[in-house]
Formats: sequence, C-alpha cells, structure tokens
Amino acid sequence: MWYRTDSGGVGVAFTDVAEGNLAAHTGDEPAEVARRRRRVEAELGTGPVRYAWQVHGTAVHDVTGTAFDAADPLASPEADAVVSADGTPVGILTADCLPVVLVGRRPGRVPVLAVAHAGRPGLLAGVLQETVAAVRAHGALDLEAWIGPAVCGACYEVPAEMVREAEETLPGVATTTSWGTDGLDLPGAARSLLEERGVRVREETADRAAWCTLENDELYSYRRDKTPGRLAGLVWVSEEGGRDE
Repeated sequence: MWYRTDSGGVGVAFTDVAEGNLAAHTGDEPAEVARRRRRVEAELGTGPVRYAWQVHGTAVHDVTGTAFDAADPLASPEADAVVSADGTPVGILTADCLPVVLVGRRPGRVPVLAVAHAGRPGLLAGVLQETVAAVRAHGALDLEAWIGPAVCGACYEVPAEMVREAEETLPGVATTTSWGTDGLDLPGAARSLLEERGVRVREETADRAAWCTLENDELYSYRRDKTPGRLAGLVWVSEEGGRDE
C-alpha cells in the first residue's frame, strides 16, 4: 500500500503495484480484477467499493442510496468522479493521471466521500470544480483533499502548443521539465484549484517527487511502461466514523 491514513473516522488509501491492477477497463481478466479488489477491501476493512468507468470527462456520479453488483468490476457508471453521502466507499483508478480524494464534514452526520480522476483533459474541463460542488451539494462545509500519486510537473513533457492552450484555460499549469522541455504541472494546478475553493489539501501529498508515478517503479505509469495496471485511490468511513441510519 503506497499510503494509508485515518483522518477523523475516515480512511484514505492509495494502492501500488503490490496490490496489482484494480482496473477492469484496461484488458485484464475481470474475475482477477474482482479478486484483487476484494483482497484490498478486506485488508483495509472498507466493504465493497464503488468505482467509475472513466472517460476523461467531468461527470460526477452520485452513488448515495444506490445498489450495485460488487462481484462485477465491469458494472461501473461512465463518470470521472464518484460521490457518496451515506458512507458508501468510493474509489478511482489511475496510472499517471491525478487520483484526488475529497472528504466533506457535516456536523452530526456521516462525512461526504468523493474521488475524482483528473487527467489533463478532465482537469482543464473542470472535473475538480464539479466534484467539489457535488460534495457541497450534500451540505458539507469543511472539505479536505488528498492528491494521490501522479506524474509530476518535472516529468510531464507535452508539446509547446498543448502547454499554451492549457495555460490559457488554467493559468499556472505550465512548467518546465527537469530536462528543460515544455511541461504541465497537474498536481500543482489541482492543489491551487482546490485551495481557491476553500479545500484543505493534505501536506503529505505535496512531495511530488516521492509521489511521481513516472519516477517510482512501485507505482503504475502508463507513460513509462504502457501498462494496463491502475492503482486505486480509496476513501471510506472507518469504524469510528459512523454511518447515517
């Protein structure tokens, strides 16, 4: 497990290659993906986790009060963020894109949980803004975020024209790679977006060199390996966190 914490009755974790590929949409055998997911859920004590079928968009799927077949990893809604206000655990899958976990607190009630898949297209289109709005729509006022392992700004090289267009949409996202070429700093831009909207970003996720998927063999990186493997960003209500009745 790359990272695991309990924050005020809410568990947050990001997996690594030790847990295996947790995505069913990249060509792996669904039964094997389901087996790995159950193993991670048992290790963390989450209960069945709801994922999304990610398409680099901005749609947020609200799973509050809905049922699903946990044995079928292909039975996921097409969306790039998932939110739950009833304690349902949620997860997002990535291999260079940003996995972002959000927790919204509500006095006397179960926290609102959310995850977002924020690759370059989704981040520029507003997936994080939509996710924050969905969490707040459930009455959460105090929001906290974890930005999980992703390719860092020192490693994310893109064409100059792409940088220009991205900077027009999201000022401050442009950067220079460690070898002097044009790049984008998606983790830094995500942090700025969240903080501008009053979301506290956990400091331990700010060390991007340690959390760079391209630089760490213990993390999946599509850019490095063209891998079908995906790590998961997960959030759940831990035992002391309680649930709504």
